[in-house]
Amino acid sequence: MKKLIINCDDFGQSPAMNRAIMHLLEEGKVSSATVMTPAPAFGEAAAWCRSHPEAPVGLHLTFTSEFDALRWPSLTKHPSLHDESGHMWRSVELFALNAEPAAVEAEMEAQFALAEASGLRITHADNHMGSLYGLHEGAPSYLPLVFQQCARRGLPFRLFRNVYPGDPLGAAVPDLAERLAQATALADRIGVPLVDYLLSHPFRKEEGETYDSFKRSLIDKLYRLPEGIVETYIHPGAEDAWMSAHIPDWEKRVWEYKLMFDDDWEYALKDAKVTLVDYR
Repeated sequence: MKKLIINCDDFGQSPAMNRAIMHLLEEGKVSSATVMTPAPAFGEAAAWCRSHPEAPVGLHLTFTSEFDALRWPSLTKHPSLHDESGHMWRSVELFALNAEPAAVEAEMEAQFALAEASGLRITHADNHMGSLYGLHEGAPSYLPLVFQQCARRGLPFRLFRNVYPGDPLGAAVPDLAERLAQATALADRIGVPLVDYLLSHPFRKEEGETYDSFKRSLIDKLYRLPEGIVETYIHPGAEDAWMSAHIPDWEKRVWEYKLMFDDDWEYALKDAKVTLVDYR
């Protein structure tokens, strides 16, 4: 059996993201979404979740705010989590250099607490931009803290047991398999469920990339999907003039939204015998 989780990251980041993600969840085109509690459009996302309690929505633990034109502070307002503008750090590297572990733990707890207080029935958790994984040189891993939070709530977390051959993440982190073995052993020990594989694809629009070439690359992955439970993630966004003018590679987000409704994608899912599942 080939089982695929398609998760929409960045729910609550902006109204344009919310429109796309709510539509995809309502139509059953994706498995789940993860919501950003510090982001500006979280209130709208939370209201939709309360009116759709059956929707599989998780928590997108957020410690970075990467866009010049669309930024947000932390919930706890701890100075080590912010740059001089009072917003979260723009990059994973800056977060790793400046964040104090106690502040990270408090912010993590605050993000879980706000999601729960807002009436969300969280089904899983993951992490915006990978800031908590400690994958960059010299960056601390906050996975033990994440696992503690998830274990207390009986939640799965986005970490994968195996490196899919050819996945860009495997090439970017040479000792990834060794790190995964240590982290998955800890997750198993305290009872945090994990998927078997994670399939990633370039977030930014690559040189010469078109919608058709992007579609072909993701459809190809469906036919080469390994057995087990596999997750891939998208960042779908609706057409929006302000976003296209201010957010880098916004066109790629519109492509990801469009692809989920594409007849070729729908046919490939069935032809490759892929079943969509969620973290429940």
